[in-house]
Amino acid sequence: MTVNYRVGVDIGGTFTDIVLLGSDGTIHTKKVSSSVDNYARAIVEGLVEVFEETGLSGDVIEEIRHGTTVASNAILEHKGARTGLITTKGFRDVLEIRTLRMPRLYDIAWEKPEPLVERRLRRVVDERIAASGAIEQALDPADAEAQVDALLAEKVEAIAVCLLHSYANPAHEQMIAEIIRRKAPDLPVSISFEVLPEIKEYERTSTTVINAYVMPIVARYLRALRGGLDRADVPARLLLMQSNGGLMTSEAATEKPMNIIESGPAGGVVGAQALARSKNLPGIITFDMGGTTAKAATVENGQVTRASEYSVGGGIMIGSRLLTGAGYLLKVPAIDLAEVGAGGGSLVWIDAGGSLQIGPESAGSTPGPVCYGKGGVEPTVTDANVVLGYINPGYLVGGAVKLDGDKARAAFEEKVARPLGIEVARAAHGAHLIAASNMIRAIRSVSTERGRDPRDFSLFAFGGNGPLFACGMAESLGMTRVVIPPSPGLFSAFGLLYADVEHHYSRTFRRLTRKADLAEVNAAWDAMAGQAQHQLEAEGFTGANAKIVRAAALHYHGQTFDLTVPVPDGPIDAAVMRQLEEAYGQEHERTYGHRAGPDEPVELVSIQVVGLGIRLGGGVPENVRPTRAEPDAPPPRPAYFGPDKGWIETRVVRRSDLGEPTMGPLIVEEYDATCVVLPGWRASLDGSKNIIIERV
Repeated sequence: MTVNYRVGVDIGGTFTDIVLLGSDGTIHTKKVSSSVDNYARAIVEGLVEVFEETGLSGDVIEEIRHGTTVASNAILEHKGARTGLITTKGFRDVLEIRTLRMPRLYDIAWEKPEPLVERRLRRVVDERIAASGAIEQALDPADAEAQVDALLAEKVEAIAVCLLHSYANPAHEQMIAEIIRRKAPDLPVSISFEVLPEIKEYERTSTTVINAYVMPIVARYLRALRGGLDRADVPARLLLMQSNGGLMTSEAATEKPMNIIESGPAGGVVGAQALARSKNLPGIITFDMGGTTAKAATVENGQVTRASEYSVGGGIMIGSRLLTGAGYLLKVPAIDLAEVGAGGGSLVWIDAGGSLQIGPESAGSTPGPVCYGKGGVEPTVTDANVVLGYINPGYLVGGAVKLDGDKARAAFEEKVARPLGIEVARAAHGAHLIAASNMIRAIRSVSTERGRDPRDFSLFAFGGNGPLFACGMAESLGMTRVVIPPSPGLFSAFGLLYADVEHHYSRTFRRLTRKADLAEVNAAWDAMAGQAQHQLEAEGFTGANAKIVRAAALHYHGQTFDLTVPVPDGPIDAAVMRQLEEAYGQEHERTYGHRAGPDEPVELVSIQVVGLGIRLGGGVPENVRPTRAEPDAPPPRPAYFGPDKGWIETRVVRRSDLGEPTMGPLIVEEYDATCVVLPGWRASLDGSKNIIIERV
């Protein structure tokens, strides 16, 4: 039997993770240092190394699924395309006025981020379309041409077009798009009606501009990656992870890169969702800690929590959703994550008041932690864990990365322990606890701050550093169960293999539910479903492999903010409208703690459709078999568990050694991660080789 393979690739700030999954359930894994100057190079070189190790060739790879930070990095580093914006007269400064939301209350020193389009590249046309779609002032083609010519003279690399109320009537935007394509046929163009045909001017303008800003960057990256794969004789098709947890083709990602801005963290959450469903876990909190950041999300009753919008480049995404406005707003569906700047490479430092701090600055992959021996001089969280005996200096990434424990200890002595007047072990343990407390903030923000008790959830930990911290964090939160999946350090890449292709469509369609023309409502939803069906067919998904899911955003008449509820299949009639009203009332009460009376009118704000391309036979075989051989278990070593317990001679085991329940303290060493089991906790394996750690 011929074995075909699919590949999951996830780029992190420190490592690039590669997982090859065979149709027979075999798994090959590889972890290589990220090539920050050209992320595509590490992917291609990593695949070539896997081929050399396994004897496989590129022609057995049928599909590559990729989570990337290229688009988000372009925004964070302000290295996107030189972008021009054409908008309606009087709305030139929407990008700067924004929504008047402040991320830091009472901080008069806070400054808004610089707009992605400088003012002189924001041009206006004298036109006006009403909210009803009626043309109040027609667009003068000569005026439109003059504004396009002005931007082309500025040598812009992309143009965004966002006119007032174009979601109701796109005629003027389409005229401008035709002019641009006639004058500069190869110039990337982002039209708001095609990107986000919804109300709210800042949200629509910001999303359209972000899409244009990263289009050339993403296109160049995907061309470079495709070229590298072709030279390595890997003709497989390329799918990109979206921020919402679905996949899209590389061609679609080139047209709408706004959907892959936060693709990096999504894969692990999707994989955790699949395992939670298979294990009938009603609620899990995912905890993903890598080299730079740690992220948390919730999965309840098999469903991932999603946000309808989020900010890019606003710093750490944590805390009240009322404190928004720090970054660049992007109104696309995304997995709802909380993030803190704490990872293995986070710097440990002492502030002016003499307090120990962790991050958010990171040593990254270059120079990396002090123990890497690449020139780093500032101690990091990884250095602390080496000093504490948690990490084996000779077995990071299966021994491919050798660590210098003496350098880590000396750095902590000089930069932390001596200034604080404490011994090195206590200094390192303090750094470990502060890092853990910072990450607990992320977990609280997706649980207690949203009305969920973390004690009712299992902590699902992965990432290169997640299993090392998970047990201690669960103990602090009062949680009694931790789950560590196989290959936890590569789990974000592995999670990509569980995802389906998804295409999301939405448009503003404001109607009172009790007065809506049902024929008009059905026609609008059918048209959008047809658009999704056409896209799926073009990508080879037909019949049972194509599924259409509908949703609606509603609010009580007069409200500003809306909530989204699912819409049942079949024609929309009066009974379905009543169901939507009731579903909205229940969601309103769940979210805000109250609902209006039955006579309060409900307004349909927007209609939404998701087209799902489902892989025949499912995504991942039930019994996966890692091919990487486990090494012999190293001898016990001393590990420090705080001033109360001190140094304890700790048993070091392999995952397979946990066939029988084993009491901590334990250290589980694997190729891609290290798991620490505290005293008072018990570790065992379930039928799928997940490590289950429970409080005794």
